[in-house]
Amino acid sequence: MEQVGARWRSGTDRAQVQVHDKVRVADGVVTLTLAAPDGGRLPDWTPGAHVDLTLDNGLTRQYSLCGDRWDAYSYRVGVLLEPAGRGGSSYVHEQLAPGHVVGLGGPRNHFPLVPAGSYLFVAGGIGITPILPMIAQADLLGAEWRLLYGGRTRGSMAFLDELSAHGDRVQVRPQDEHGLLDLAGFLGHPRPDTPVYACGPGPLLTAMERACAGWPARALRTERFVAAEQGAPVRAGAFDVELRRSGRTVTVAPDTSVLEALSAVGVEVLSSCRQGTCGTCETTVLAGVPDHRDSLLDDDERAAGDCMYPCVSRSCSDRLVLDL
Repeated sequence: MEQVGARWRSGTDRAQVQVHDKVRVADGVVTLTLAAPDGGRLPDWTPGAHVDLTLDNGLTRQYSLCGDRWDAYSYRVGVLLEPAGRGGSSYVHEQLAPGHVVGLGGPRNHFPLVPAGSYLFVAGGIGITPILPMIAQADLLGAEWRLLYGGRTRGSMAFLDELSAHGDRVQVRPQDEHGLLDLAGFLGHPRPDTPVYACGPGPLLTAMERACAGWPARALRTERFVAAEQGAPVRAGAFDVELRRSGRTVTVAPDTSVLEALSAVGVEVLSSCRQGTCGTCETTVLAGVPDHRDSLLDDDERAAGDCMYPCVSRSCSDRLVLDL
């Protein structure tokens, strides 16, 4: 994917975007409208995609694109203020202003909308952001869909005005008014031709996994903002990583991530979340068996063993060979 006037290729290179607008859309939620500083065209994207924003404070954070995918000149993202976070959201809310320029990575999509005649969407809080363009796409294709949208309070739930245009296809259920979401009632009986998309906090996604236990394999598709809990690594000891292109071999100690071991010898891999949720550091595996510890790959992708996320994943075998 090439874009004149910048240096985007295949959604992986870094560029810059400028903040054109910043709007408060709910309690603790702002949207940013971003555009190329020279007014040029931005890379295309598909529903479910996110971008990495590199802020002036040195932090890189991932935000789902929630605007109009057919607008080639601007992106929109929604940012939830997390006072107990690592500083990215507070910087966006308190310091980032129209006119500021930030680094851009992506877009990339680990939460794609698959073709179907009908969809069920479940969103919790800021998890509504990747769902918005999915709804627009479903409407464009004439597919049937329904959305269950929960949050702490009605005032904390963003984009309610936009969603009101869809009438009773959208169920808005603030917790202080309705209690926990009635997932079983919303989902109904399992249907083989209806994908279920869910995004939100960890407890909601865990509840979705239980609620969809009787649905066909891969019917439920989720995106996590916080990594899922993982058990102990397969290997307790060290292992070697061979870098095929550079001809080097690096030993990864038990208390060091593959990403850290590579960085220590001067091999830099683009990374962001460092918890296996964003996909920025995806690396091709040429040989060996990865110990997948991310929150991105599905069972089939893990079984294929041809890629890994070195920020969290390790090795089942004595040696891994990576395309680095």
